[in-house]
Amino acid sequence: MQLPPWWELGDPCAWTRQSRGTRRMSPSTTGTFLLTVYTIFSKVHSDRDVYPSAGVLFVHVLERESFKGEFPPYPKPGEISNDPITFNTNLMGYPDRPGWLRYIQRTPYSDGVLYGSPTAENVGKPTIIEITAYNRRTFETARHNLIINIMSAEDFPLPYQAEFFIKNMNVEEMLASEVLGDFLGAVKNVWQPERLNAINITSALDRGGRVPLPINDMKEGVYVMVGADVPFSSCLREVENPQNQLRCSQEMEPVITCDKKFRTQFYIDWCKISLVDKTKQVSTYQEVIRGEGILPDGGEYKPPSDSLKSRDYHTDFLITLAVPSAVALVLFLILAYVMCCRREGVEKRNMQTPEEQMKRPFIHVFLNLQ
Repeated sequence: MQLPPWWELGDPCAWTRQSRGTRRMSPSTTGTFLLTVYTIFSKVHSDRDVYPSAGVLFVHVLERESFKGEFPPYPKPGEISNDPITFNTNLMGYPDRPGWLRYIQRTPYSDGVLYGSPTAENVGKPTIIEITAYNRRTFETARHNLIINIMSAEDFPLPYQAEFFIKNMNVEEMLASEVLGDFLGAVKNVWQPERLNAINITSALDRGGRVPLPINDMKEGVYVMVGADVPFSSCLREVENPQNQLRCSQEMEPVITCDKKFRTQFYIDWCKISLVDKTKQVSTYQEVIRGEGILPDGGEYKPPSDSLKSRDYHTDFLITLAVPSAVALVLFLILAYVMCCRREGVEKRNMQTPEEQMKRPFIHVFLNLQ
């Protein structure tokens, strides 16, 4: 009996067109088979460790290219796939990320970015972030862990911190290493510090800004905080001049001499710049003085005893219903007496009607009225 052609598809001999006794696959078929097996077994990524410093901006890019080969059908070598992929990030064992860590991905066809500024409280505590990639075409998922080991920075915190608002950038554009490097280079030229670090980046939308209109390629804006070890330069302090403060109050651009060093790539709103000198900040802690508005100490809480007497609510229930019912009954009887027993009816009408009118037929009364 002759077998159908599709029966041979399950036999490696059918791939090589060799006899059934040979049982050999061609080198190309063997390579494809091994590549498929390797891709299947490498579907779960190994954990990745990163070592950011406390008080310094941390940026980790989730590249779509590293996940494309994990979703079936597995691409062949040299084959290009452009499936829509989105990421979900959360702290292991929790539904969301730590408070200092943010995530952004504009479209399923762009890379995702984890960014934020680790705090000193998290130093020495490994933070495990679960990263799940979703293929929106095949509905397949892939997952791996990102272990964030926060290290203590020797120069943290930097005492002089300046926050700039850049109007012509979105947060994911600013997080690009080359763009952020260009901005730090421009800041270093006008500040001249020995140590300069990017501390944090925040989207203007997270500060209450509005979503820009989709015209003229408008940007949402981004806040960039940098720290240095030397006092602010005279250029950065020009915004504090009375003339510039007046111009800012009138919604006019202030006159800043070093603005041209940023203007080629970054449009900075100098009215929104914030200069913080940590060396001059005094602790605002004050001892609590008890007085009006503060409750006195009531001592240790004492719960009620378990041997409480049971209360009978039967009497209260009857009183609640009896009193309104009695009042309603009295009012009903008074109204019935007035309406029925005190009624002025036919007799009173006949007494007040003249006798002649009573004797006349109704038709004559009607004619007389005409």
